[in-house]
Amino acid sequence: MKTFVTIGLFALIVLIIIAVPHMGKKGPLHADITPPVTKQHGGLPIMKTFDDTLLKKIESMRKLRGEQYKPRTKHILEDKTAKYTNRLFLETSPYLIQHAHNPVNWYPWGDEAFETAKKLNLPVLVSIGYSTCHWCHVMEEESFEDEEIAQYLNEHFIAVKVDREERPDVDSIYMTAVQAMTGGGGWPLNVFLFPNRKPFYGGTYFPARDGDRGASTGFLTILQKINDAYHNKYETLEDSSNRLTESIQKALAPEAGTWMPDADIIHRAVEFYKSRFDIAHGGLTGAPKFPSSLPIQLLLRYHRRTNDQKALDMATRTLDKMAGGGIYDHAGGGFHRYATDSKWLVPHFEKMLYDNALLAVAYIEGFQATGNKDFKRVAKEVLDYVQRDMTSPDGAFYSATDADSLAPNGHREEGWFFTWTGDEITDALGKDRAKIVKEYYSVGGVPDFEGRHILNTPEPADDIAKSLNISEQELKKVIDESKKLLVDVREKRPSPLRDEKILTAWNGLMISAYARAGLILSDFKYITVAEKAAEFILENLFVKDRLLRSYNDGQAKHNGYLDDYACFMAALLDLYEADHNPLWLQKAIMLDKIMEELYEDTENGGFFMTGKGHENLIAREKPNQDGAIPSGNSIAVMNLLRMGEFTAKASYYNRAQKAFKTFLGSSSSS
Repeated sequence: MKTFVTIGLFALIVLIIIAVPHMGKKGPLHADITPPVTKQHGGLPIMKTFDDTLLKKIESMRKLRGEQYKPRTKHILEDKTAKYTNRLFLETSPYLIQHAHNPVNWYPWGDEAFETAKKLNLPVLVSIGYSTCHWCHVMEEESFEDEEIAQYLNEHFIAVKVDREERPDVDSIYMTAVQAMTGGGGWPLNVFLFPNRKPFYGGTYFPARDGDRGASTGFLTILQKINDAYHNKYETLEDSSNRLTESIQKALAPEAGTWMPDADIIHRAVEFYKSRFDIAHGGLTGAPKFPSSLPIQLLLRYHRRTNDQKALDMATRTLDKMAGGGIYDHAGGGFHRYATDSKWLVPHFEKMLYDNALLAVAYIEGFQATGNKDFKRVAKEVLDYVQRDMTSPDGAFYSATDADSLAPNGHREEGWFFTWTGDEITDALGKDRAKIVKEYYSVGGVPDFEGRHILNTPEPADDIAKSLNISEQELKKVIDESKKLLVDVREKRPSPLRDEKILTAWNGLMISAYARAGLILSDFKYITVAEKAAEFILENLFVKDRLLRSYNDGQAKHNGYLDDYACFMAALLDLYEADHNPLWLQKAIMLDKIMEELYEDTENGGFFMTGKGHENLIAREKPNQDGAIPSGNSIAVMNLLRMGEFTAKASYYNRAQKAFKTFLGSSSSS
């Protein structure tokens, strides 16, 4: 935290520099490039600045994608083709392809972009997001689809688009920079870099123009100020950037500790959670509220070992409230990304594979600890949803579905697919059944979201049954039947976009969820699902004795990161426990050897995010904090402890202890 305070001073300097009016050129000279002009090339509109080699690649890709391909842009010609096409058209990432027809001359992350920036002496805009991000879509529509803004970008910047899910190393570095400069972070993440990849300014979502959405300074004005500062205050900006980069490097690779932590650190973690616990709604106090899968697993284990009743009560209350809130999809199963309020009621409606994997495990363990059948029901509904809507024909798991969907007005609107009016429910179920369902799901009175209702269950089922003068068993029967009818009606609506890339780490988390469900619920069908997905990863994403990160359009790409190895290795160990097939343990041992060779800090302990031979970035991170998913080091150390138990080899324990010391054995971690 002290590091971030220091960086904040650098950010203040940068803000002052950017705000300085034009005072004459004192830095390197500006080099012009041609603004975006289109012409026809084999029927494909392209940008004038493209060379023949690139044009041929784009034309080949156009033929490969075929007539069924629909460009995602408002700039459509009379023949239904896109007016603009950029380099992202050649990528496999769904997020990058979403931006392939912006008038912005986007580059994917890589040497070409930064070498061009160096040659032309231009600052670089790196814009990071993911395909199901609502505010990423908003900024795209407002700014990156705007021809005036795009032309300014193309004249004065090199613009780079990054899929954070494919390049978590890039995202982590520049998220650290923006959090340091602004005190917050999120996506879209927009960072301005020198051609040497060092950051000097950044933020998240920017409205397009001054005054938009109440902002005094819009994105176009920010671009103009940054362009002016880059060329007129270059040396001062560069000095601040160098110091910022040094601090980022220290923040992402903290100094190693020297002593072995004891159980007191666990007691203090639980006491912290108790001090911040929301007694009324579960989870931590305040809003927004993110799914509480990892704290729940800690609290359940803490109760098991200490008989601390409050720890169990906090875990079960949080599980109850999340499952009853609008963050849970009561009709179709699965959890949305997070709730914007403190009651778990109004979510951002995207669904992420990793959230549902971790929450399925949390509810399975909640059932295991308490015998609560509602926890078992929720876990099964989550897994059934994933198998129905998020599983590829080959058995691997897709990444996410969007928050936005096409509404009857022809516009993409957040949450429309998942929400209801009272009349829609009546039309779907009939008057008598709808009366029960509306009462149960709190549909009535003031709508929850954009004039529509979010299904949620704030009252216990027995209270609802009494108010309706029916038995609880009859209520359950009506609700179960109605869910199927509502899903059938909902499926006729335009579906949210589904990101169909397959990520090794996230698949590992979901494989673990199915394997553990099969073991704990004694249901082999879940184990079969886990086995099929694991076989897919081994066959398609383990190439030349290395794991790769991402698979889409028949292509496996990007070096695997620490969490890819750690999560998939954990999945293999969970499968070994579930079906007792020694093959899974053998594969886990093989992956551990690769991790030890390429990722482990053999001197200090712990693991780096990237392996030896990976692209040199401005920092090499050693992940040490859990976020939406556990850090790669958290899972890797747990794997070592489990491997020690399975094999009785002390070397695994020794490596785990070394990691505990480096991450937890210092005053800064206590």
